[in-house]
Amino acid sequence: MRVLICGGGTGGHIYPALAVVASLQRMGLSTTDILWVGTRGEIEEKLVPRANLRLETIEAGAIAGVSWRLRAVNAAKLLASLPKAKGILDGFQPDVLLMTGGYVNGPVAIVAWLSRVPSAIYLPDIEPGKAIKSLSRLVQRIACTAPASQKFFPTGKTEVTGYPIRPELRAATKLDKLEALAKFNFRADRPTLFVFGGSRGARSINQALIASLPQLLKKIQIIHISGTLDWLDIEANSNMLAPELRTYYRVFPYLHEEMGAAFKAADLVLARAGASMLGECPAFGLPAILVPYPYAWRYQKVNADFMVDRGAAERLDDDKLPAELSPMVISLIQDKTRLAEMSANAKDLDVPNAGDNLAKLLIGLAKRAIR
Repeated sequence: MRVLICGGGTGGHIYPALAVVASLQRMGLSTTDILWVGTRGEIEEKLVPRANLRLETIEAGAIAGVSWRLRAVNAAKLLASLPKAKGILDGFQPDVLLMTGGYVNGPVAIVAWLSRVPSAIYLPDIEPGKAIKSLSRLVQRIACTAPASQKFFPTGKTEVTGYPIRPELRAATKLDKLEALAKFNFRADRPTLFVFGGSRGARSINQALIASLPQLLKKIQIIHISGTLDWLDIEANSNMLAPELRTYYRVFPYLHEEMGAAFKAADLVLARAGASMLGECPAFGLPAILVPYPYAWRYQKVNADFMVDRGAAERLDDDKLPAELSPMVISLIQDKTRLAEMSANAKDLDVPNAGDNLAKLLIGLAKRAIR
């Protein structure tokens, strides 16, 4: 069986697919039978080769939600990328295609549909955007993180698989908490907040946190992933902290190998409401304060509300960050009863075998096509 993976642009589109690849490999699929198609110049050019997978790239860009001028440029890119996508499919001859999001999905989905390659798309968020809805017409199956997503698609076309998290994160759920804290040279008798905003970072969260550090670090300790865009400013600000406060603050532009330890060390997460929160916080049984990104389509608000409605998170809107970040964090992280309730509710949302579920879906599609 030969599997084509298509996704990129953000870690949220890449990491779930890497988890599915790991499941396929455990089931006996060779690395040589997997090919990844991504977008030129995006983060997949770093992450996919790191997983020892072959990567092909094409040019792609947004059609919706951009200026007419950029829409015209990206439409031209789409048309120009179709022959490249066809060449990739013709050369690799996949038995099945999995798409996980990103602008690159468009040309690959069109060519796969025309070539009669069976395909599935994985919706990591609760509510699909216009692109996913459009692409869903070209695929045989739609895999969803949660049952709440099924209402957006035709009956019988969806399958709830859960959110696949990469194996190293899943393994870290079994890490001893004291061992995780020791990796950051943190104390066991202080509550720990884990703050991050995605692979690129979140400027408003970074700025509000930096302003709140003098108050927060008197009571808690913080692991902060700033992202790469604000790193120089964040590093400069952290160096200005009083030494007695700096002891309780660990800041990084990005974490890869130690990401699982950061989750395991934490008592509370403060983050954007990207799709990864639907899988990673439940895997670790972690309560969260979720801050939806305000300048994009509403999917992060829907994700946050999904977690809030199930008692696993609190929502903090972006414009309220400066005034409410510090009091909300302190109030919640010191309420052990509330944290325990939220932790249990988060754990109830975990689907440990999500990667295997999606892998089996792909195998089933390929087998039906081969017959």
